[in-house]
Amino acid sequence: MRLVLIGLVAGFFSALFGVGGGIVIVPLLLLLCSWEARAATATSLAAIGVTAVSGVIAYAIHGDVNVAYAALVGLPAAASVAGATAVQQRLRTRTIELLFAVFLLGVAVWLFVK
Repeated sequence: MRLVLIGLVAGFFSALFGVGGGIVIVPLLLLLCSWEARAATATSLAAIGVTAVSGVIAYAIHGDVNVAYAALVGLPAAASVAGATAVQQRLRTRTIELLFAVFLLGVAVWLFVK
């Protein structure tokens, strides 16, 4: 049931703000389900694929998808996944969690001062 609720929250925030994967799913899996960071990250990435397809279809119906720009962002992002995964596998779980917390704080500060 927790996973279904996490999916609902992630889908809602994904459609509303364009976020839902790492920023929503990973912290909720860590906090509510007591998952290990690597498993939470991997599960989040898998869930993002499903969420992204659904979101693209919904936004495409409204004419809001620019495929060329999506490719300019998405293809390099996909290419960098292998490198980032290799780095993550070499880090301690606590280090991953702290780096993620710093990232979220940085995003929050940026949004407040922007």
